Amino acid sequence: MFQGILGNDKIKKELINSVNLNKYSHSYLFLGISGIGKKLIAREFAKMILCESEEKYCGKCKSCIEFDTNNNPDFQEIEPDGNNVKIEQIREMQKKIVEQPIISNKKVYIIDDADLMTREAQNCLLKTLEEPPEFANIILIGSNESNFLSTIKSRCTTIKFGEIPNEEIRQYIKNKYDLQEISDSIIKASNGSIGKAEILKDKQELYTSVDNVINNIEKMDLIDTLKNADVIYKSQEDKKEILEYINIILFEKSKQNQKYLNCINIVEEAKKRLKANSNYNMTIDNMIMTIWEEIH
Repeated sequence: MFQGILGNDKIKKELINSVNLNKYSHSYLFLGISGIGKKLIAREFAKMILCESEEKYCGKCKSCIEFDTNNNPDFQEIEPDGNNVKIEQIREMQKKIVEQPIISNKKVYIIDDADLMTREAQNCLLKTLEEPPEFANIILIGSNESNFLSTIKSRCTTIKFGEIPNEEIRQYIKNKYDLQEISDSIIKASNGSIGKAEILKDKQELYTSVDNVINNIEKMDLIDTLKNADVIYKSQEDKKEILEYINIILFEKSKQNQKYLNCINIVEEAKKRLKANSNYNMTIDNMIMTIWEEIH
């Protein structure tokens, strides 16, 4: 069970025990940053619930076989339609969820990126969470807890997933992609997310360059610092990730020098300006100069 899924071992054990003891909730809320295995664990949990064997998770029964081929009629995943999970999707789920299971004696529904449900969709879902069919289980997966209505959260068993340790991420990426080494920059930028590390692994040069900008800002005058920061100006498509990474570096450096802690607020201000569609180059200019002045 949960083979190949790193991290959150305590949660895995709790879920396995809940199935073995037949004491699991009708509704769960899996919370944590993107890319840490919430959906993978939810699917394995669903497979255990649906398994026809008394020992659970046999991998051989009709339910397990059809689950592995994405053909199990007692299991459904709902994903955002565009930018949101819409009320129409929840209404369609409600029509199906009351029907008796076909293979197993249970049914499981996973709503992925459930924090993107519209308010109307969440209010619609409440009725099912309040009075679920005896044989039905619902797992909501989300990254932003504040997007959920309090009434949704109060009707779910909330499980909070932790970040994956850096060394586990490093070893996983090296093994999976047959890499000799992966830079510390990528590991730090991944911020505990294997999914993010997989996206960033091809950008090692970029993140090493950003590392170089911030780590040398004390040693350079302003003109050289701006020249050195050319890589940031050229990476507008990755602006969100780069600014987040700069703050990771600043936080680490703040442990030795309090001035760097103040610089985190400067980066946060740049994020706000960019979100308000301010000119990218001018915003980066202002950010770099203000950080340089703060440090010097």
